[in-house]
Amino acid sequence: MLADFGAEVIKIEHPKKGDPVRSHGFSKDGIPLWWTMLARNKKTLALDLGKSEGAEVLKALARESDVFIENFRPGTIERWGIGPEVLLGINPKLVIARVTGFGQFGPYSHRAGFGTLAEAMSGFAAMTGEPAGPPTLPPFGLADGIAALATSHAILTALIAQKNPESEAFNKGQVIDVAIIEPILAILGPQSIIYDQLGIVQPRSGNRSVHNAPRNTYMTKDGKWVAVSTSAQSIAERVMHLVGHPEVIAEPWFAAGSTRVQHADLLDSYVGSWIRQRDTKEVVRAFEEAEAAVALIYDIRDIMADPQFQALDTITTVEDPKLGPIRMQNVLYRLSKTPGSIKWTGRQKGQDTREILKNTIGLTSEQIDKLFATGIVTEGK
Repeated sequence: MLADFGAEVIKIEHPKKGDPVRSHGFSKDGIPLWWTMLARNKKTLALDLGKSEGAEVLKALARESDVFIENFRPGTIERWGIGPEVLLGINPKLVIARVTGFGQFGPYSHRAGFGTLAEAMSGFAAMTGEPAGPPTLPPFGLADGIAALATSHAILTALIAQKNPESEAFNKGQVIDVAIIEPILAILGPQSIIYDQLGIVQPRSGNRSVHNAPRNTYMTKDGKWVAVSTSAQSIAERVMHLVGHPEVIAEPWFAAGSTRVQHADLLDSYVGSWIRQRDTKEVVRAFEEAEAAVALIYDIRDIMADPQFQALDTITTVEDPKLGPIRMQNVLYRLSKTPGSIKWTGRQKGQDTREILKNTIGLTSEQIDKLFATGIVTEGK
């Protein structure tokens, strides 16, 4: 995310093991597709941080860098002699972001942490799924992605603080502690304050909302699925007019989402019956004409073909040196003055090692050759 908007990002990998994502998911002609997207715009340095010579290279990089991001278990980089005290001694303005499953302290801090565990412990899985069904985990790295957003935001916040003469961090670095269990919990709505004040635990409600109704997915006559939302009172009223039941609008309980929820079965029956009798195109057209909120349930084929996504260039075309033109998600947002861009796709392990050692930290050819000879660094083939 930072690299897409111009940050020079150096991804450090173990010379032999590499990043595990290189072996995750689908590949084409031996090229890992997830890595091709995820590591875009990053330079790659294959460096053994567990060896003293590798730690010295990291220290030299820290001297030239604005930010250092690490995601080892607490205490690991301290054991390698490259903990925050050491790095801030080398570069007092360095921003150090530490991303772990459970944070740098507390009874779980020593545990291995993955996004799946955060999705479980944050309450996300408990509230996701059908009421009579099991808790449901997302089929992708949801907590990891949210943690990435939070970490990039925290880094930018710290860098801005460096520029503020009134900040305690003016002209100084600081340490960021991100626990993957926390960012996903932070966006899960008001469940904590509701439990604190009312003792209510949010149940699984399938596709329904606990805040408003009707809100669900409905099948059309031609077998497609659409989603309907009525978060605004005016939209809820338009939907009921559209489906032929304006009489419910006069009911006292219809005046607020919190009370409409108590009558979700009735409202779903009205909306679902109307949609089930009509083809998808007619449903979408009628909702648009009524200025009500509806959307088709898309899979990736629909996303690729949709004219709105095409207009936004949400899925953009990038040239890969081996795969040729490929499609992937574009940069995260559009800036009018400083737009982001995708300069290159994920590179081979250690592809930039020699260039980084020479140009970024200024090692001599003799020093570089020695690091290669001892296996402290490697370069991509």
